[in-house]
Amino acid sequence: MISVLTNVWALLLGIVLIMLGNGMHFTLIGLRGGIEGFSAGELSVVTSGYFLGFLSGARITPLLIQRVGHVRVFAALGSFMSAGLIAFTLLAEPWAWTILRILIGFSMSGIYVAAESWLNNAATNETRGKLLATYMTAQTLGIIGAQGLLTLGDAGNAALFIGASILVSVSFAPILLSVTPAPAVVVARPMSLRQLLANSPLGTVGIFLLGSVYATQSGMGAVFGSETGMTASQVALFVAMLFAGALVLQFPVGWLSDRVDRRMLILGMAALGASSCAVGWMTGGDIRALMAAAFFAGGVTTPLYALILAYANDFLPAEDMPAASGGLVFTFGLGAIAGPMLTGWAMQVLGPEAFWLVLGSTFSAIVLYALYRTTQRPPLPVEDTDSYVGVLPTASPVTIEAAGVWAAEQAEAEAEAVAEAEAEAEARS
Repeated sequence: MISVLTNVWALLLGIVLIMLGNGMHFTLIGLRGGIEGFSAGELSVVTSGYFLGFLSGARITPLLIQRVGHVRVFAALGSFMSAGLIAFTLLAEPWAWTILRILIGFSMSGIYVAAESWLNNAATNETRGKLLATYMTAQTLGIIGAQGLLTLGDAGNAALFIGASILVSVSFAPILLSVTPAPAVVVARPMSLRQLLANSPLGTVGIFLLGSVYATQSGMGAVFGSETGMTASQVALFVAMLFAGALVLQFPVGWLSDRVDRRMLILGMAALGASSCAVGWMTGGDIRALMAAAFFAGGVTTPLYALILAYANDFLPAEDMPAASGGLVFTFGLGAIAGPMLTGWAMQVLGPEAFWLVLGSTFSAIVLYALYRTTQRPPLPVEDTDSYVGVLPTASPVTIEAAGVWAAEQAEAEAEAVAEAEAEAEARS
């Protein structure tokens, strides 16, 4: 494992720097938008623009890489993203910001595809799980660290946007100057929505609703904080808590996932999310209660994403997992586009506290549908499930496919080991 990390340290360092810049820009949009007088509805469209670009990039970037290669695509998208971050300060209009967010979302998606292809190529079956976990941890730490950087400047001027652009520009140096060979990129054709629903109704519906939750938290959390009168430092802490919870809860959820009925765990995690949103809604502005609500509401979202993917893969043969992964990523993206727009409209009509109302209602919908599905299909025996892999909602189809195949291989290896142990025990007796 140490030798593998030695080969990919430049990539991991670059990803942390990229996430610092991207994480800064997510919160800056809400802070600067409030200063510019944008409404919640306008900022929701700006937020959704990122996920529209992200969804498009996941489909188009593999084709671009196959045509001109990893390095050129990686460098070009990095340049576009860096330029886009600075351009936010040049024209403070919702339509211009929406276009820039589409561009940045497209660029980030392509950067993920290229970077995660390199990462996956550097791993073996024995090291892939640990390497993925290290990569996801690096991403999350980058997002959390970005919120701390926001306290070093004023969102009302260009300094923080320029800082985010510099971080993104610098991040490509260790990656592009490393000697890691560029792998081939092959992304499976996504499975159709009809096939996904037939194979895993809960996985499909759950991933769509969770897309709405994730995009609302990451995109509208800063808008909520700004509109409720939080200081810039408090908004940054609020957003950081949304991701810090995921860092803490990912491992216990993964441990439980391989030992209990995953539908009941999905139900329980979504119920915790809904309860946390209810607390956030009823706080009356108490900052400590808001931070606690953010910690748990955000904390369940990322583990739920990995959990729902694992549950969907439980009912698929290994050869169908890549196509299903692509379909689930696309479905998640559709939810991510719709969620912020619904939340922005609700906040504009009902006030900023509607942020919690929409999030809580979406979590509750996952609870109710999971409860319904328990009456439609018997539980899958725990020993027949695939291993849980803690992938993030920001992961590209490359990583989702690799994680699904790795999980299936791990489960198969564990089953063979158990069978061999039982056979040896019988032979001795």
